[in-house]
Amino acid sequence: MDIAKRFQQNPLLKPSDLKPGIEGMEITCLLNPGVFRYKGKIWLLLRVAERPAQKEGVISFPVYNKEGKINVLSFDEKDPQLDASDPRVIGYKGKNYLTTMSYLRLVSSEDGIHFKEEKEFPPVFGEGELESFGIEDCRVATTADGYFLTFTEVSPVAVGVGLMHTTDWQHYTRHGMIFPPHNKDCALFEEKINDRYYALHRPSSPELGGNYIWLAQSPDRLHWGKHTCIATTRDGSWDCARVGAGAAPIRTEEGWLEIYHGADFNHRYCLGALLLDLKDPSHVLARSVEPIMEPIAPYEQTGFFGNVVFTNGHLVEGDTVKMYYGASDEVICGAEFSIQEILDSLK
Repeated sequence: MDIAKRFQQNPLLKPSDLKPGIEGMEITCLLNPGVFRYKGKIWLLLRVAERPAQKEGVISFPVYNKEGKINVLSFDEKDPQLDASDPRVIGYKGKNYLTTMSYLRLVSSEDGIHFKEEKEFPPVFGEGELESFGIEDCRVATTADGYFLTFTEVSPVAVGVGLMHTTDWQHYTRHGMIFPPHNKDCALFEEKINDRYYALHRPSSPELGGNYIWLAQSPDRLHWGKHTCIATTRDGSWDCARVGAGAAPIRTEEGWLEIYHGADFNHRYCLGALLLDLKDPSHVLARSVEPIMEPIAPYEQTGFFGNVVFTNGHLVEGDTVKMYYGASDEVICGAEFSIQEILDSLK
């Protein structure tokens, strides 16, 4: 039951629309932007993934070294110790590497369709050992005291959730890792509930448990506790392999509405919805049986990693959710939903 109204102009952005931000690299993918309003415009905080131009018979990819400089590693495709079966991850001699390096990049729009870069708003790159493979999939929470960015920190030792704060998108306060490994898909609520901050996050427990959506509370957005699992995968369903939060939950009269992603064991990513109690968001009132959006458009089915619709950013205008999403791990697209239509689908 796909109820998304896709923009006719999709894809809105593709890799060739931007110039590489890292010297000597090429843009491979544009992915899953955070979304916010600033100075009367709509802004996307894109995840941009870059790598060196690939030569025949050789796989090359970038990593940060201990000095914070980018090194390029290269391997012979025929090396028997190389596992390049996944376009996103390289395995070599028992170690895993990402095939691309991701960072965050700002683009703005007057109409929500045509986006451009503005020179005074620079990219945001990873820093330090815990971000040596880059930073990914940033959610933006717009709050009374500025913008809070939750994103995935990636390194050889960890995948965890980092936090940054800004008020002007030119200067950032970095708070480090707030959810330890292995964790990602963190979305902050944009207002307090009972004088506490809340966040959705996705720890992974493959030996016992799985990739589930959890809820946490905090007095200050830095220290988190009272962790509660609120949504697990469902056998035989479209979200049987993993689930994760999208953007900040939307406050409605019926509860907090969270658009989340789920995938099956064929790595087909769809979107569904959770409805959480307004006063106690650990209480799940309803959940999508069928997806509200599936990868059915051609640009969602083929790309760097096909059959994917994935969002971590939207704007709310009355009954309309204007959602920006990554398709096939390569291009940026837009779609609209009616909040009431989503709520009706949950009944």
